[in-house]
Amino acid sequence: MLNVILAFVTSLVITALSGLVIIPWLRRLKMGQTILEDGPVWHKSKQGTTVMGGLTFGLGTTVATLLFSIPFFKEHDFTGLLVLIPALLFGAVGAFDDLVKVTKKRNKGLTALQKLILQVAVAALFVVALQYTKNITGDVPIPFTKAVLHLPWLLFVILAALFVTGTDNATNLTDGIDGLLSGTTLPIAVFFALACTFKMEGANASVAIPAAALAGGLIGFLIYNYHPAKVFMGDTGSLFIGGMLSTISIAIGNPLLLVVVGLFFYWETLSVMLQVGYFELTHGKRIFRMAPFHHHLEMCGWNEYKIFWTFTIFHAVMCVLAWFAL
Repeated sequence: MLNVILAFVTSLVITALSGLVIIPWLRRLKMGQTILEDGPVWHKSKQGTTVMGGLTFGLGTTVATLLFSIPFFKEHDFTGLLVLIPALLFGAVGAFDDLVKVTKKRNKGLTALQKLILQVAVAALFVVALQYTKNITGDVPIPFTKAVLHLPWLLFVILAALFVTGTDNATNLTDGIDGLLSGTTLPIAVFFALACTFKMEGANASVAIPAAALAGGLIGFLIYNYHPAKVFMGDTGSLFIGGMLSTISIAIGNPLLLVVVGLFFYWETLSVMLQVGYFELTHGKRIFRMAPFHHHLEMCGWNEYKIFWTFTIFHAVMCVLAWFAL
């Protein structure tokens, strides 16, 4: 428990302090956000806001995880490292995407196919590596029930890779207004840190370290990212977050638990799919005023504070409910 607390505090401090250096450095490099032309009109005022702020909590989370996972490394438990590495690789894909956007002065970086191939490759390698180090099975518990899905190993690898990739893109879509992804992820990271410490079997205790480090890093980042945001995390941060949350849930053998505690992420993705599908079927009609869903709420008159606190609290409530599903 002490290491979990220290990982949380260390990550928070490193993130907060590194922001004093990294954010001005990114500004000098003119790493400014390009705003979508078809987005909410009032978002135009955010044009030029510094991106790639995810480097700050990525640094804090990485240092804290490596430092306070040492006792587990000595016992040949490298699960924390297996969770961290895919998140860093996803973050690297996001960083490259952000660089393309900034250098080309456009809102889109890598093509959807390029990003998808890289994400699926990282996700599949993670699942296979986890199998060889932790001998995980294809068993998938169903939250709030005693039922367990028994999947063939190959099918489990495929579905797990798709789950990681889908979650990564879901967090990416959620990162659309100031602090929203940081805030909605925070209770989930705290939940996993506490669950792995108090609720899970001993073999999963090491996963509490990266979860606590992520929680601390997000608090440190919200100093700069809360509305009005001084910096955006960019794909660098959003893909890092999605990668870490999904790999944590698979590492503890309960991926569907993330669907419960991170329900808003998946609704954001579903809202886009519904919008696009309905638009094509009806030749131009829309279900929502704008997708993802948080933009629909903006168009309905919700301000960024209200959206931030509504869905941060919503995820906190879902985490409390999930506590009883373990």
